Amino acid sequence: MTNVVKFQPLPATKFFTNSFFDEFFNRGVGEFVGNDNPFSQPAVNVTESDESFNIEMAAPGFNKPDFSLNVENGQLVVSAKREEKSEENNEKNRFLRREFRFESFKRSFKLPNTVNQDSISAVYENGLLFITLPKKEEAKPVSKTIQIG
Repeated sequence: MTNVVKFQPLPATKFFTNSFFDEFFNRGVGEFVGNDNPFSQPAVNVTESDESFNIEMAAPGFNKPDFSLNVENGQLVVSAKREEKSEENNEKNRFLRREFRFESFKRSFKLPNTVNQDSISAVYENGLLFITLPKKEEAKPVSKTIQIG
């Protein structure tokens, strides 16, 4: 039977516990880059079916009125604004570690010519924004049975 042992290449790093290095490496990238950074973009999944393109966007912590969807110059622009309450960041309760926030974002997607822009729909529930981009009728695959004579 083999044992699994955690490998620690530099055991001397325990010297730096609770020091500058520990503080530096336990912070999120957003704290160093700022609020308007590409890392604050919500993650998306894009799928395609015969009928439509579908976008699932992970955006927890928002409410439906926070979102705005627009079609501009052949692009779908999804944005959300949320103001952070200043009373949450008072001197009594300062963050010792902050790994998530609910930041405003703006994300755009180039729409193919096959999308019916008049029928785009969106639903937000359980922290996920579901956007359906239906295809135009002429872009949908046609299935036809041919009789053999």
